[in-house]
Amino acid sequence: MPEILDGQTAEVHGSARLPYQLKNTGGVYSCNCPAWRNQSLGIERRTCKHLRQYRGEQAEAERTGAAVSIPPTASMRPQAPPLLLAQTWTPNDIERGWWMSEKLDGVRAYFDGKQFLSRQGNVYHAPDWFCEGLPSTPLDGELWLDRKAFQRTVSIVRRHDKSEQWRKISYVVFDAPGIQEPFEQRQAALAELVSRIGSSQVRKLSQERCHGEDHLREELARIEQLGGEGLMLRMPGSFYEAGRSTTLLKVKSFLEADALVMAHLPGEGRHHGRLGALAVVLPNGIQFSVGTGFSDVQRSNPPAVGSTITFRYQELSDRGVPRFPTFVRVRTDAEMPLLTDHSA
Repeated sequence: MPEILDGQTAEVHGSARLPYQLKNTGGVYSCNCPAWRNQSLGIERRTCKHLRQYRGEQAEAERTGAAVSIPPTASMRPQAPPLLLAQTWTPNDIERGWWMSEKLDGVRAYFDGKQFLSRQGNVYHAPDWFCEGLPSTPLDGELWLDRKAFQRTVSIVRRHDKSEQWRKISYVVFDAPGIQEPFEQRQAALAELVSRIGSSQVRKLSQERCHGEDHLREELARIEQLGGEGLMLRMPGSFYEAGRSTTLLKVKSFLEADALVMAHLPGEGRHHGRLGALAVVLPNGIQFSVGTGFSDVQRSNPPAVGSTITFRYQELSDRGVPRFPTFVRVRTDAEMPLLTDHSA
């Protein structure tokens, strides 16, 4: 059967007057038909008759983990792991003496003692050799390839065939949720655990004491110059708790948020014939467009309508509209509800 390579598109004729467009973006396959758009599954698990017709039933079953895509009932949906989630740092926050580490641009992965789970509870199908030596107790970390390699990371870890591509991936561990001790004791236990595992693909994330705001900003500038995403701050003596917590802060030069893609706006000038901007909407219903940050490949194969993107911006206007929004990536680990009417 034919294959759609990363960044390419294909067409399939269906019941509509125009052919349906199939796309592969970082290993996530999409179709612009209503059946694909309106599913409640994560975008990496969606399929439709046009994708199955083009790629074959077996290829789509292997990719999605099911022979057909049936929207799950509430009881069928996977259970999200009890992850600790960060708040956003502001200069008013106390940071002296806190623990500082790089914010990795990878895929968050909770190891439950048997398998890797996404934030939504979906399974990452890591090869058996990748999991060898990992403990029977939970770990919290990041499946990571390199800085500025998020899409390549996603294209590897979202596969269902336990590919040898996993040899490029590291599991960078930053916490041990099952240890009911303060942060410093958990870090000491993690260091000992990772040493016992003895795998080159499993390592502990480095932590450094923050000496104050100047130190924080210097380290942030250094990491961003290297192509890193930002920093994380962890309160000394804090315990692991599920949900958003002020004991964990993310630090970036720019603010980031997620938005739902509503439409593709045509380009002009050198972008004529391809994407000019994405029309998007925030969870609160505010609509605006994102027109920068796209590569030429992404402009030719833009994020699908109905998908969720992360964008970067400087601040909000008085009306709550993000100023100078820039596309960062397609979210495959979280989604916003599909909104249909924002006219009110």
